[in-house]
Amino acid sequence: MRKALYMFGILDDSDVEWLGNSGSACPLQAGTVIITQEKPIDSLFIILNGELQVYSGEIEIARLQSGEILGEISFVDSRPPLASVKALVDSSVFAIKADLLRHKLAKDASFSSRFYRAVAVFLADRLRMTTSRFGYGRANQDTVENTDPDELHPELLESIGLAAARFDKFLRRISTYTAG
Repeated sequence: MRKALYMFGILDDSDVEWLGNSGSACPLQAGTVIITQEKPIDSLFIILNGELQVYSGEIEIARLQSGEILGEISFVDSRPPLASVKALVDSSVFAIKADLLRHKLAKDASFSSRFYRAVAVFLADRLRMTTSRFGYGRANQDTVENTDPDELHPELLESIGLAAARFDKFLRRISTYTAG
């Protein structure tokens, strides 16, 4: 959920509405591979429900649930993904075509600024967590081991309520589209 909170806390209401109107919900059956390592992807994904596994070869890298964002690194650097992602259980994702998103980013400087700031914030958070797990900055290892990985930075806490409300509204909007 952490990535969606970063994203929905930084984007404004009209940005979230545009995203909801510009993509679509996609059901995934358990076992469906949505991203294949080293194969280009054409969409950015937000997990709506279920559980997805990120893996490389036979090694599991992570398990992701509602609110996580997939494909953001390949979106930013236009290179194929370094890992594969598959649904572990019946799940659904929201997909927005990368070309459509790039077009919006090129046309709307304010949206672009907020979107890339959100991506930068959650990629920075991921990098901090990853480097701390692998021993970068060993002097602070006790702090790292006693830190809850889901603990949010105080700056984000200010917008957490708004982010959660926007994400909830986004989910309701998507479920309305898929039910109708």
